[in-house]
Amino acid sequence: MPDPTSPETAAATAASPSKAPKSLDLLLDVPVNVTVELGRKKMSISELIELTKGATIELEKAAGELLDVRVNDQLVARGEAVIINDKFGVRLTEIASRSERVQQLA
Repeated sequence: MPDPTSPETAAATAASPSKAPKSLDLLLDVPVNVTVELGRKKMSISELIELTKGATIELEKAAGELLDVRVNDQLVARGEAVIINDKFGVRLTEIASRSERVQQLA
């Protein structure tokens, strides 16, 4: 039986793409949570308890400002709200830079 750590086995595996899994293929079925954030508001519990049906919550973002698109709570893009077949959607207008994504990790 061939040694799986030998250079010959490694070369044979590299030469046979059907046997070697592609690195990205391993991740394609991993579920992630995608959220679109319209805005945020910090409230006290007493303010929260006073909310009733029809109440309006003023958000920190201005009207027309881009929406944040987050994957597993990490900003990945920004976009604008659109309506497609009576459903809301987001048209991506910018992708978060690598430095923005790294800053979130700190």
